[in-house]
Amino acid sequence: MSFFSFELDPALAADPVFDLHKQGKMAISCTVPLSSRDDLSLAYTPGVARVCEAIAADPDLAADYTWTANTVAVVTDGSAVLGLGNIGPKAAMPVMEGKAVLFKQFGGVDAIPICLDTQDIEGIIAVVKALAPSFGGINLEDISAPRCFEIERRLDEALDIPVFHDDQHGTAIVVLAALRNAVALLGRRFADLRVVISGAGAAGVAITNTLIAAGIQGANVIVCDSQGIIHADRPGLSGTKAELAARTNFSGRTGGVKEALIGADVLIGVSGGQIEESALAGMAPGGIIFALANPTPEVPPALAHKYAAIVATGRSDFPNQINNVLAFPGIFRGALDARATRITERMKVAAAEAIAAVVSDELRADAIVPSALDPRVAPAVAAAVARAAEQDGVARFVAGARPETPTAPAALV
Repeated sequence: MSFFSFELDPALAADPVFDLHKQGKMAISCTVPLSSRDDLSLAYTPGVARVCEAIAADPDLAADYTWTANTVAVVTDGSAVLGLGNIGPKAAMPVMEGKAVLFKQFGGVDAIPICLDTQDIEGIIAVVKALAPSFGGINLEDISAPRCFEIERRLDEALDIPVFHDDQHGTAIVVLAALRNAVALLGRRFADLRVVISGAGAAGVAITNTLIAAGIQGANVIVCDSQGIIHADRPGLSGTKAELAARTNFSGRTGGVKEALIGADVLIGVSGGQIEESALAGMAPGGIIFALANPTPEVPPALAHKYAAIVATGRSDFPNQINNVLAFPGIFRGALDARATRITERMKVAAAEAIAAVVSDELRADAIVPSALDPRVAPAVAAAVARAAEQDGVARFVAGARPETPTAPAALV
């Protein structure tokens, strides 16, 4: 075997998955002609110097005259990749490339995968801050909890472009959309739902916050982690879990997931742990189960249907797939179009409502969210997010108002 080659196992070499991923799934292409001396003088020297001087005089012009207005960094440290865990930055790259091509396909957003060889909070924050001038937004991806909370919060405070941890908020947005439609189909009142969330990691925390922001009473939400129900009197709580305890489970229920599910209308699983049938039996009749762990749902769909009227998973081979691709391309499309400085709670709720509305006239128990391939989704989400950005005062660009071309300095020769 030569220094520059790698002999793949013959079984893998015949695998179509490896064929598809060979040399990666994306490339950079040129958007301007480069076939003549005049082309070169406009795209590079001397013409490019005029644009550089204009941006130096007014940095806001970078969004008009560079790729930044339509480009997102997809940043990971490889610490929590899909269901694979802490596999490191090189092994995470195929997923980040996949995320980037989904951005382009569904939102028309250019995305660059960036896999960092550090899992130090300060190191990640410093690198992303240093890279930020090259991008219009930052999509944090597959960074383990609880570090992801601090990284996102501090970057959101430090940068004037949207920062979005998709494992948290993308999942929460699609869950909210699915729950809105499930409730409509069952004729329930959204605000009265009694919800149990199994899992207090990145997705569980974001789902809790998003559901409360959307109108479910915190008193009616119970969150469980590996040690059982989170409640205000549980010893050892700190940070994010202490905040959850203060916002949920006002009755102070204790025990494990079995106790949490007594009388519950909704179970949302984002933990990866299995939930026994005896626990499901305590739910209120005709409920809702979203078992979202991949690749193995917390509750097998066949079993979930015994105790719930509507069932969803995170898998594409079962109905009602809760898939983040319904959210993030449109969210960043709308945020970039509005040149938003951040992504607010109103923008997240608006995205969820837009996703739900796409299929609101076509609802069935096995179709409460659109297909991941539905071309209506991203434009609807983008429009709703841009409007919400304007309402929240974080939009720097109002629809219909394009900046004029600046008066450029004299050509440099």
